[in-house]
Amino acid sequence: MRWHWTLGLLCMTGCASLSRGLDGDPLDTEPIPTVERVYLVPLDEAMFVARRLLEEQRLDIFENNTTHELYSQSWEIGVNVRGNRTFERYLVRPEEVGPRQSIVRIFRLQYREAEDNAMSQMPEPGSQKANDHYYNHFREVFAHETFEGVPQMEGFKLRRGFRDLPQERKLLMRLEMVPSLELVGGKASIPVRDVKVAGWTAETPDAAPRCGDPVENVDPLLTAGGTVLVADPMGTRELPDAAARMLCDASAKKLPVALALSVPSVDQAALDEYVASAGTNADLERLLVLSDFFRRVDQDGRSSAGVIHLLEAARRLRAQGHAVSVVAFDSKGAAGNAREEEMAANLIAFRKEHPDAWMLVLAGDVHVRTGGVGWDSKFEPMGHRLTAALPASPVRALDIGFARGAHYSCRFNVWQQVDCDVHGINPAADARQEPDTPRKVALFDAPGETGFHGRLYLGTLSPSLPVLQRAARAPEKPVATGGAPEGAPATPPTAPSK
Repeated sequence: MRWHWTLGLLCMTGCASLSRGLDGDPLDTEPIPTVERVYLVPLDEAMFVARRLLEEQRLDIFENNTTHELYSQSWEIGVNVRGNRTFERYLVRPEEVGPRQSIVRIFRLQYREAEDNAMSQMPEPGSQKANDHYYNHFREVFAHETFEGVPQMEGFKLRRGFRDLPQERKLLMRLEMVPSLELVGGKASIPVRDVKVAGWTAETPDAAPRCGDPVENVDPLLTAGGTVLVADPMGTRELPDAAARMLCDASAKKLPVALALSVPSVDQAALDEYVASAGTNADLERLLVLSDFFRRVDQDGRSSAGVIHLLEAARRLRAQGHAVSVVAFDSKGAAGNAREEEMAANLIAFRKEHPDAWMLVLAGDVHVRTGGVGWDSKFEPMGHRLTAALPASPVRALDIGFARGAHYSCRFNVWQQVDCDVHGINPAADARQEPDTPRKVALFDAPGETGFHGRLYLGTLSPSLPVLQRAARAPEKPVATGGAPEGAPATPPTAPSK
């Protein structure tokens, strides 16, 4: 069967705002970093994107064949008389941290033609003089780089170099604010052998659900007959964990609860059987045998271990005597508006049979919007269709807020090949959350153009890998890898700044 590629999370990487435009954030809203950013991409890909970023500014780029540093052509700052001219150029320095971990530093080098007595009046890098704009703006954390061996300009002296954080922020947006892909269709071929899920323990039938830390301010959303749509960044631990807590809170209010997952509706019987089971290893293995959705060769984050843990939380609540249902609402192979229509129809059908249930729906950012999308006036998201079809049932859509982290997802790499692995994920300015702050719901005064009614803040995101993965194999460049290796970092690592 042929794959259909669809943009499932056109938001912060899917979820939390990337679809609002890769160039929509004012650069000054990005906080000044205090440690080096380590990108979860191979160094050659990161440098390819950095080169393209500068070439798009109509600059010729040259590479040092020994150090692989990139240099741009130079340009004059202002118009000055001969003997007192100033030129600048970009320097891009690469550093490989690991096979899929890289640091890219972008500097602006300044060359001057002025006499030494005039040059001595200029503050040096790292100076704390009040008129040193670059120091005041970028802070001393990036002011200690040396520039021995950089190209010279005849008749000019390299006077200073400083980190160009606006350019680095643009690079960050290109590498970590990228739409994720949802892979629809395809053939399942990963065999089920001795299933092991990280953090999994076979429990007794009466085991209490692990609800986790509270989600602040969620109570107003927990109403009989209400539907809450949550934008899923896919492949994280944090969203399934917060969703489990919301199920626990709704069940504690004696509400009938429905968990709707972006799983093909043909797998509904397999999910129902698991939710009614004792949750043993054998029950889990049977689920993975019956549902080939979890055995796809290239998995996009919708079939992660976190989703299995969320499904287990629903099973335990049901075992405790709560009215809990699980709904598989996605399409098996449709794309575009046909997929949105099928997804909405499955949810509407369930709602009509269970008008009093509180329903929690997890799907990509684009799907859950109750408004429209800016790039296609004819595209009608699932959330919009639900709102129109259920006027008597309150439908609320939540975007995602978080701190920079990582998730397991599929993206196009620089060679336009699908790369399913652990990727960095960075929020847009309006969705940014300070690290180590509690998870919470913040409702808006009114929904915006995209139709979000509020935002669910999840904290720092960490990846949740697929339950089943292909056997590890050495990647052949530029072939995309099929799965993150064991021990992949939970969040993008940091390195001391230079």
